[in-house]
Order: sequence, then C-alpha cells, then structure tokens
Amino acid sequence: MGLTACLPPMVEAQRLSPADKESGSNTPVYNLLIPNSYVSIIMEGDTAICWQEGDTISCMYLRDFVNYSPYLFLSTKEQVAYSKLVRDVKKTLPYAKEIAAIILETYEYMETLPNDKARQKHLNQMEKYLKQQYTPKMKKLTRSQGQLLIKLVDRETSSSSYHIVDAFMGSFKAWGYNLFASMFGNSLKIRYNRYGEDRDIERVCVLVEKGII
Repeated sequence: MGLTACLPPMVEAQRLSPADKESGSNTPVYNLLIPNSYVSIIMEGDTAICWQEGDTISCMYLRDFVNYSPYLFLSTKEQVAYSKLVRDVKKTLPYAKEIAAIILETYEYMETLPNDKARQKHLNQMEKYLKQQYTPKMKKLTRSQGQLLIKLVDRETSSSSYHIVDAFMGSFKAWGYNLFASMFGNSLKIRYNRYGEDRDIERVCVLVEKGII
C-alpha cells in the first residue's frame, strides 16, 4: 500500500518532468491533483515530504502489510524443521538477491555492447568473476541449502538457474553445470512454487524481508 492509498479517491498522481523538479535534484517529485488544490510530494526513500500551496502538511507512507496466522507445530520435529528453514533462508536469500541483481545488471550492460564478440568477452569475464566470488561461499552450503538457493534464484528472477545459464552461456554449459549439480543431488531445473510445495519457504522469505524474524 503506497502513499496514494491514504488520499481521497479523486486524487490523481503524476510524476513531474525533470524540469519541474528542484534545480539539481534527482529526487522523484509527484504532483497530486485534489479538488481545488495541489499537493506536491518529494519521496526520500520511505519518507514523504508534502506541501500544499507553500505550506508543509502532514502525510505518511505506509509499507505493505503482510499478516500470517500463527504457525502451529504439531510436533517437535516440525518445529525443528521450521527453525532449520528459517536459518537456511537467512543464509541463502541474500545470495539469491545478489545473483538476481548481477543477472539484471549483466543483461542491461550487454544491451549496450556493439556485437556478439564484445558480449561474449563480457560474459567470460563475468563467469570468471562469479566463480572467484561465489565458489568459496557455495562450498560452505549444505546440499539442502544449495537446493534452496537454486529455488530462491528462481523466486528472485522468475527463471530457473538452468534457463539463466542457457540464455547467457549456451545449452552446452547449462548441461554441464546441471550435470555437476546432479553429482551433489541437486538440479538447476527445479522451479519455485510459492503457492504449492514452497509455500513455507515463501512465508519465511516474506517474514525475513520484512524484518519480522
């Protein structure tokens, strides 16, 4: 739920052009049309600064609210398994988000390169960098944590790890990496199903992202 949810139904929000912003400021500025008046808003992260006809006014920004019913454990075994899941998500979710950000940055940068040769050179450099940065970290993961990481990469990118490798590096490398993963009981082709078998993982991810656990 964003800021406009706190305003009357007739409020309309429109982002101003750079010329309408304060001189030298890159901060997004919004103009809200309210009957017989205007309210201007500057967003500074989660903080909203509002003013109306030259005077600052009271306003607030509401974060999305997620409400889960209490988790009822039927046995000590279930409670231990849930605690392990929380631990594993806290360990692997940051890696998944980092990988997703790298994938997005790589894709956007490759779009600016002039030809396939330049793109392949950049991919080779990225592959070398990722191996150097993440191989030591991945070696510290258990098999179940590695499988969870593969699922969370899918959660963050909406693509399986196999598809990502295939898209960037080709089918042969995707097959090779998947074969290597299978030697440790994992598969790059597994998908994330937040509404099905992975609903407990999704619950923990959301609660971790919100800082609740």
